[in-house]
Amino acid sequence: MENERILITGCGGMLGDAVYKVFSKACPNILATDIDLNEDWLQYLDVRNIKECEKIFNEFKPTLVIHLAALTDLEYCEKNQEECWKTNALGTENIALLAKRENILMVHISTAGIFDGRQDEYNDFDQPNPLSLYGKSKYYGECFVQQYLSKYYIFRPGWMMGGGIKKDKKFIKKIFNQIKQGKKELFIVDDKFGTPTYTFDFAENMSRIIQTKYYGLYNQVCKGSCNRLEVAEEFIRLLGLSEKIKITKISSDQLSNYVEEEFSAPRPYSEKLINLKLEGRNLNFMRHWKECLEEYSQEFKNSL
Repeated sequence: MENERILITGCGGMLGDAVYKVFSKACPNILATDIDLNEDWLQYLDVRNIKECEKIFNEFKPTLVIHLAALTDLEYCEKNQEECWKTNALGTENIALLAKRENILMVHISTAGIFDGRQDEYNDFDQPNPLSLYGKSKYYGECFVQQYLSKYYIFRPGWMMGGGIKKDKKFIKKIFNQIKQGKKELFIVDDKFGTPTYTFDFAENMSRIIQTKYYGLYNQVCKGSCNRLEVAEEFIRLLGLSEKIKITKISSDQLSNYVEEEFSAPRPYSEKLINLKLEGRNLNFMRHWKECLEEYSQEFKNSL
């Protein structure tokens, strides 16, 4: 990849951190962008503004664009629907339009949240039916990229973990926040299932797939599936706090009674993905989620 010129959108988040670190090892010509300039290696770009996107494309002249920019907070998306559509759908359109015009390969990141959870697990070929506005906006982006471009990659992650204490906004960080607040009992649901996805494995595997030129859509999650309770128990064990923190299982219907955070957006019963295409092409280098969590948890353990 040393000859590529890679433009990355939305690179200031938890996945962007891993993607930048992985791809910058192989490619010296990277322009990482975001609307939140939380790193000195980021340049401002709002993907909702097609003129700004056009300016970046004209000046940097990328040969590959990795589109990470998205609103991923489900509750925020439900309450700010226009902003959700503009970021996740229109923003994806903008990047795809310019990628086609300049004959540039586009990599788009989707989500397991495009499925309705009526099945226990989903492969790459199963029909999406998103429940939340977030899921609907991301599915629209998937569809547009597939219909408009002839050369593209779409990667679907599951329950994301990564970004560390600074950038993680998902489940692991929320558990850690409760521990830091001095909570001695955690209330965790056991009726939501999925496949954790470590950002560094995701970025590494994505880099390998891009170089094959086997274009298309891929489920890309860690090996193994679980529910939220199992993730919490494993994380607490890895932190060495199993004797100090009590974990009480609850149902999703009970969650609002135990946490201050709002969980009003609809969530599927199961978001478990199967890497069917990666397995079929012998390209599934994703590790088991427990192995990844053990590696990831060290940063949190060191800051206790």
